[in-house]
Amino acid sequence: MSEMSAQDALVAVMVAVSVSDETIRTSELVQIEQIVNHLPVFAGYDADRLRQVANTVFELFEEEDGLDALFGLVREALPGHLNETAYAIACDVAAADGALAQPELRFLEELRYALDIDRLHAAAIERGARARHQTL
Repeated sequence: MSEMSAQDALVAVMVAVSVSDETIRTSELVQIEQIVNHLPVFAGYDADRLRQVANTVFELFEEEDGLDALFGLVREALPGHLNETAYAIACDVAAADGALAQPELRFLEELRYALDIDRLHAAAIERGARARHQTL
């Protein structure tokens, strides 16, 4: 992928959290699709780029320092005011299947650090994701 847009960076974060536990669940894919189709930040986004962005994430995860490279690309492409948005949608994708595995929690922790999101704001975002994905 030659250059990543801010929207591509958001998609990359969602794909990365989904694949972080080495299992991409249908509920996570559906969540990604819903986010891309409904959030205003994705207005005008070419959904055909999803596969290209996903392939870039998969390739980076095959490399030894791939996660650091991914975070570098995301930080470069993402305006600072969208850092919390990136973290919020990552939390929504992680929570979509009803369970957060240790690799997903670790990924979210590293994402928090990479995007410089303070712990209090992160806790509020996490609490919101948990509330949105509660079951009876």
